Amino acid sequence: MTVTATSSHLANMATRAAGFQPSPVRAVFDVSMQPGMISLAGGNPYLPALPLEGIAELARGVVLERGLEALQYGSGAGTEELQALICQVMKREGISAAPENIQVTAGSQMALELVTKLFCDPGDVVIAEGPTYVGALGVFEGFQAEVAHVAMDDDGVDPEHLQQLIAGLKAAGKTIKFFYTIPNFNNPSGISLSLERRQRVVDVCRAEDVLIVEDNPYGLLAFDGAPAPALHSLDPDNVLYLGSFSKIFAPGLRVGWVVAPEDVRGRLQIASEATTICPSVLSQLIVENYISSYDWRGQIEAYSSVYASRCRATLDALAAHMPDGTHWTTPAGGFFTWVTLPEGIDTEQVLAAAIDSGVVFVPGSAFYADGGGANQLRIAFSYADEEQLSEGVRRLGEAIRGL
Repeated sequence: MTVTATSSHLANMATRAAGFQPSPVRAVFDVSMQPGMISLAGGNPYLPALPLEGIAELARGVVLERGLEALQYGSGAGTEELQALICQVMKREGISAAPENIQVTAGSQMALELVTKLFCDPGDVVIAEGPTYVGALGVFEGFQAEVAHVAMDDDGVDPEHLQQLIAGLKAAGKTIKFFYTIPNFNNPSGISLSLERRQRVVDVCRAEDVLIVEDNPYGLLAFDGAPAPALHSLDPDNVLYLGSFSKIFAPGLRVGWVVAPEDVRGRLQIASEATTICPSVLSQLIVENYISSYDWRGQIEAYSSVYASRCRATLDALAAHMPDGTHWTTPAGGFFTWVTLPEGIDTEQVLAAAIDSGVVFVPGSAFYADGGGANQLRIAFSYADEEQLSEGVRRLGEAIRGL
């Protein structure tokens, strides 16, 4: 028997419930599964690049050798061995952290929710890049925080514009809780904050007493193999770092983390325990064994090589099939490129025509809290192969021209 909510149930919900809206990415998931449909929508890692037989043996060994530990409750902070291994992984981006600064979470999405829960009261302001990650917007809306966007150019956020925005918000009497940023291969834009601007952004936020929340799931997936220094490495005391194994290993394990000063990390643990009691011990032990016994650096290189090839195919197809006046970003890593169509073209309308043509994407408006992005869209090149990407972009161009 199906039970549905009545109007009285909805009326009794908390005010913040209105902020919980369906994800635009999830909304197109069913469409993307239709036969013959090419999906440019979901940022899924290409798991066929993993040695699945080896991973199966690794998981089997965890259960056989440490099953009583793996299937039991564990520490609310995460296992000590995984905390130490996370510190080793982050050294590639210049981060020097101690295990006691690591809070393990069920993916970095949970990490962001914990941070927002800990810092934001209703009406507080979060500054975010425009465009920004749609899942972050959902978290901020759920906690009734306002989002103020700071625009990016090809080098990421302009520190001067960021400083001006902060000054304007303070002059308006707003309480700014943090600057949320994806500085490496931004989701959805693919843009990275330039090396020249990183220190200046950190300095602006430090001077203005604005915490930075650095979300960095893609940072190790640089096409040239050279990760940029994390913002956390430039100012550990004022940057909370969110990391994840979802893009560099496997998202189904749901293992992420937060790096924070020890007093903040302790509060994050309390908030985490109130939600999940503890992170999955089984998943953590699988990740432990993977990092300690497998060539995970080589696996990242394999992933990056696949994504670089698919990115090139996507950009070539955009050049061949997009109408005059269209612009797109040229990412140096990650999963996404960001397409800006000529003014007056609404990508919400394009989506309906594109689905009829057998291709699906996420419209740009999903990535703004203020109604921006009407003529923009995100293309994910991480999962479809080169041939599918080329054909998908061709179909997209056909749909645009047919409006």
